[in-house]
Amino acid sequence: MAARSSDEIRGEFLGFFESHGHLLRPSASLVPASFDPSVLLTTAGMHPLKGFFLGLEDPPATRLTSCQKCFRATDIENVGTTARHLTFFEMLGNFSLGDYFKEGAIELAWQLSLEGFGFDPEAIWITVFEGDPELGVGPDEEAIAAWEAVGVPRERIVPCARSENFWQAGPTGPCGPCSELYLDLGVEHGSADDLPGGENERFLEYWNLVFMEFDQDASGRLTPLPSRNIDTGLGLNRLAMIQQGVGSVFETDQFAGLMELGRELATAEPDERALRILADHSRAMTFLIGDGIVPSNEERGYILRRVMRRAIQQGRRLGIEGDFLPAFVEQVIEVMGPAYPELVERRETILGWVRGEEEGFGRTLEQGSRLLEELLDAGELSAEDAFRLHDTFGFPIELTRELAAERGVPFGEEAEFERLMDEQRARSAAAGGERRVAAGAETVASLGAAPTTFVGYEDLRRETVVSAVADTDGQLLVKLGDSPFYAEGGGQVADSGRLLAPDGSELARVTGVVRAGEDQALLVEPSGAAVEEGATVVAEVDRAARHATESNHTATHLLHAALRRTLGDHVRQAGSYVGPDKLRFDFTHSGKLSEDERRRVEDEVNDQIAANLPVGWQTTSLEEAQALGAMALFGEKYGETVRMVEIDGGDGSRELCGGTHVRTTSEIGAFRITSEGSSAANVRRIEAVTGPAAVALLREHDRLLAEAATELAAAPDQLPEAVAALKARAAGSAGEAEVSVDAGELAGQAREVAGVPVVVAGLEGVGAKALVEVADRVKGAVGADCAILLGSVDDGRVHLVAAVAPSLVDRGVRAGDVVAAAAREVGGGGGGRDTMAQAGGRDPDALPAALAAGEAVIAGALGA
Repeated sequence: MAARSSDEIRGEFLGFFESHGHLLRPSASLVPASFDPSVLLTTAGMHPLKGFFLGLEDPPATRLTSCQKCFRATDIENVGTTARHLTFFEMLGNFSLGDYFKEGAIELAWQLSLEGFGFDPEAIWITVFEGDPELGVGPDEEAIAAWEAVGVPRERIVPCARSENFWQAGPTGPCGPCSELYLDLGVEHGSADDLPGGENERFLEYWNLVFMEFDQDASGRLTPLPSRNIDTGLGLNRLAMIQQGVGSVFETDQFAGLMELGRELATAEPDERALRILADHSRAMTFLIGDGIVPSNEERGYILRRVMRRAIQQGRRLGIEGDFLPAFVEQVIEVMGPAYPELVERRETILGWVRGEEEGFGRTLEQGSRLLEELLDAGELSAEDAFRLHDTFGFPIELTRELAAERGVPFGEEAEFERLMDEQRARSAAAGGERRVAAGAETVASLGAAPTTFVGYEDLRRETVVSAVADTDGQLLVKLGDSPFYAEGGGQVADSGRLLAPDGSELARVTGVVRAGEDQALLVEPSGAAVEEGATVVAEVDRAARHATESNHTATHLLHAALRRTLGDHVRQAGSYVGPDKLRFDFTHSGKLSEDERRRVEDEVNDQIAANLPVGWQTTSLEEAQALGAMALFGEKYGETVRMVEIDGGDGSRELCGGTHVRTTSEIGAFRITSEGSSAANVRRIEAVTGPAAVALLREHDRLLAEAATELAAAPDQLPEAVAALKARAAGSAGEAEVSVDAGELAGQAREVAGVPVVVAGLEGVGAKALVEVADRVKGAVGADCAILLGSVDDGRVHLVAAVAPSLVDRGVRAGDVVAAAAREVGGGGGGRDTMAQAGGRDPDALPAALAAGEAVIAGALGA
């Protein structure tokens, strides 16, 4: 058996199945499709095809094959301790959708194993499902017979329990019995009593054939799928280990360069486990960011942040100095880029996020590590300690728990830690007005009605029939035959409106729309007679809200194009909100827009609006759209056929988009940027309004300008001179301490933390009142959404002031929290507003520690 590279193995597998009538599908994103809420990340090759298995989408062919990018968070803590576990991996698979079943799948797997991979048929063992009375499913005699038919003797076919040989991708969804192929590495790797499916090193599983014939609901009940399907998975990295004749996946060609780089950079005694973790996690973060996931404290972003911070901590354990993650990411892109060109295309974005996270966490890692060492040396780690490490220093709880376990230190009550976290989440939810729709896509599918036809591109009012009604978690879910209501997607909010009886009387208010692939259902609040299945109703979209939303959506496309033309092609959409009230656009860019850049972007959008450009759309193939240069959204799932929205025939903008738009740009009316600031490291956020909202904003500005002019007894066009004179008088009347402090010099010391300018400084001889004025001047000198913490020793007393921009309060940075943490270090206290707070203390020698503690709170709140 000749050694093969991972690229050759991938090509052998996909080529074999293409030659047997399978359509090659490109890997989908690591972010699952919007109608699959059961998992945060793609964990198996079948996940992107789940809509086909559930009958929510029509497959492009009944035989498919792919090499799918996968990530399994459940394996994070196993990485490095075994020869095979990875977080990110490639899963090769072949799939049959109502075509061949067990016999065909087994014949193909056997043929490729022998003829393609060159395995000795005597070394291949098989496991099958032994049956389970609780599931009501018996032994898989059909699979046993199929294996015997290709030549596997009965003594090498081993029945196994449900835990081993009944497969499902998540807690709900398509599932079924499976049959696994194992390679016998020889009795010298174990004992003569070993069997496949057991805990031993003698038998190595390399392929899993899943006979997908059931759909499991939340209660565990199995119902037959519309057609019996095949889903197989063969781990590329594990097969490479076999074909390359090495003892672990970390010795294969994809990992060799990463492991060597770690050894070269390490200054401490090389730790094999740490090297493996660093190599695996570098691959994981590269692919996750490449698919549009960014580090945060929620869901997918938290998984990415956990991986990144674990890698940083392991690098420090190896004694690697400075910022090292970019070098590992570069190595990943060099090795994996030819197979996944999106990594090369998004290289700068990936590197930007990695640098930002490493710089941010690196600053608090040292402080947090010192505290953790003290706690571990004391032999006990409480839930409150773990929460403080998480909340103040950004230590993922899993990392804290893992480090405690390594030292044999007991961890505090998990329930108490979760309670503290729940309290924090509740505070965040209250601050952000968080609201979640309880009904999910699988609930829509469970209604059993035919898919709803969306007619909302053409009609905002349609007479139709109610095809299903269900009460789920106290919310009424209504399914229509035809629906003009847009379901939330691509950043655009769902439509609202009414359901009317044929006589015009109102039956219900439509408050939300649940998307399930191409299907949907309405969330409604009854306001009249009951909405009943089979009834004829008139579905009516709120026209004013829809038009305002369409204006904001088309303006978002114009904004995206203007930003790219003004700032460069590195600008890509990183998130958006499009509603009737405003638009919000997150984009990749490293620095604050200058006043000139902001003006040029706003002017270009308004020029495009005034030009009355046509806005059109067409349905085309994904390949054709990409060839035309259409912009695609990171992490969005696209099928073979896509909807492409063009402004001015593509000269103004061309994007893949399923949202709704105005017919000409002049319908937008006007465009006005209301704010521009940092959303995260290397990501900026613009908020804007259009149409009547933009006009109202301009009128409000005129009103404020007139009021200011009246107060200063000056004409509006003389306001700058009047304000300058006022500032000069104020500066002249300030005390000596204030005059001696150079606000511009302090502003020049600002450091970026997660994309936010932060000024932390200690002063001498500045009193409490003067310190507030200094903070105010520094904030003005920075000229951006920033956070400031100043401390001063005056007459033996410590004075502290924190100033925080309102936009940062929304991100969790509160001046009161900052000064409270600082004041504890100097034996004092204080308080104030979220945007400005003061404190004092009695220990001047502790001022440096106080400033460091306050800065850690800022960094922790920003997720750095």
